[in-house]
Amino acid sequence: MALGQDFVVVIQHQRRESTKYPDTPSTTHMTDYSDLIQPDKGQDARTIHLVDKAGYADWLKSRSARERAHLAAVGFKPDAFVHAILPGDDPEKWGVVTTVAKVDSLSAWCLAKLGQLLPEGRYRLEGQQPGKALFGWMSAQYRFDAYKSNPPVKGARVLLTSDVGAIAPMVAEMRATALVRDLVNTPAADMGPAAIEKAAERIAKAHGGKLTVTKGEALEQGYPMIHAVGRAAAKHHAPRLIEIEWGKDDHPRVALVGKGISFDSGGLDIKPAAGMRLMKKDMGGAAHVLALAELIMASGLPLRLHCLVAAAENAISADAFRPGDVLKSRLGLTVEIGNTDAEGRLVLGDALAKAGEAKPELIVDFATLTGAARVALGPDLPPLFSNDDAIADAILAGGTERDDPLWRMPLWDGYADLLETDIADLGNAGSSAFAGTITAALFLKRFVPEGAAWAHIDTFAWRPSAKHGRPKGGAALGLRATWAMLQARYGRGGKT
Repeated sequence: MALGQDFVVVIQHQRRESTKYPDTPSTTHMTDYSDLIQPDKGQDARTIHLVDKAGYADWLKSRSARERAHLAAVGFKPDAFVHAILPGDDPEKWGVVTTVAKVDSLSAWCLAKLGQLLPEGRYRLEGQQPGKALFGWMSAQYRFDAYKSNPPVKGARVLLTSDVGAIAPMVAEMRATALVRDLVNTPAADMGPAAIEKAAERIAKAHGGKLTVTKGEALEQGYPMIHAVGRAAAKHHAPRLIEIEWGKDDHPRVALVGKGISFDSGGLDIKPAAGMRLMKKDMGGAAHVLALAELIMASGLPLRLHCLVAAAENAISADAFRPGDVLKSRLGLTVEIGNTDAEGRLVLGDALAKAGEAKPELIVDFATLTGAARVALGPDLPPLFSNDDAIADAILAGGTERDDPLWRMPLWDGYADLLETDIADLGNAGSSAFAGTITAALFLKRFVPEGAAWAHIDTFAWRPSAKHGRPKGGAALGLRATWAMLQARYGRGGKT
């Protein structure tokens, strides 16, 4: 049967000014983070004094006897993230002192605790600008309470800055981070493939992108591995390939590819209950590329964007794909299924093949791909794989600059034989439990076109416990590092 246009929907959107999120359960909380950072025009604000261990003694000498006595009484010591209220001449004129690692080199997270705990109102730093700490201040005020019957009402804590040019870029990164968190935090019943498509449609509509959605018979014939993974799901969670294209044809083409498994039961190789508990987050790769795509479009970065999300639910029914099945991929390679719980690399394989057909100069994929990545590096540090040293170095440098770290892992071809199989071109699961995150990356590499620089980020998209400015739950890991790389490569003064 030939591909039917009934199953391929293409929508061309004109750019609109509004970028508000739709009124969905996942986005009913505060989204206008620009309210949390304001230009410093000398308005009334409480003062935050920053100290570090090296300079605390000298700073203390400069304070009033009343303040020194108060700090001694409360036992203040210049340890990390410690703060104290400084009494003023009247009850309303109090200030704050807090300890940072280095006063002259602020991290993104050094003010996050204050952004979370201080009373509502306006604040300014004494004698310096917050710089990167603007991000952590906003991030600390994120909340996801869409499913609470009576969510607490919290006032805003506003930080002032004279560096007006820093406000819009920081707010944009915070909105992108909040979008990742929102999408990942939303339960799978409300964030299936159709809801992921709706999120992509909102982004395309806001920024003049072209949205293409392929499903049904067209998906089965054109993207057989995506179809196979998602065919067991209910009709309202049917699998699909979601694409956004944006930008001028003469700009460098960049593809972003995201794994959008809305829920992963493991398929017939079913996960245990504990392993299934967090599987609403298995669309975290899709959340990252959609947020990154919006950053690119909203900023007008001069590149030709192609964003692809392979969206499916790995469910169980009589029609589920089986261990031992052989799937044909879009690229033509055949894949023997060794484990139905290694489904993410299957949907990414078809999406990477599609991305390669347009001959991009750069492909970046995000995926919550392997538990082996967490065993190797834990939840906070995503593995980075790349076939291009310059791209890898730029992402790592961006991670350092944005306090969004990654760790480069090897694309070690010596393990490629672990993907060999007797009856197909390759298997989807390694023949050994060793090097699981590397063999998964090697599988993806088979679908990357020759000549394209490629980076693969095996993100966790989740924070199992809260840290200052980083709540438990959905997390954007590698997003800001990759955005920094794209800005450096394609922004003003970069490669164009």
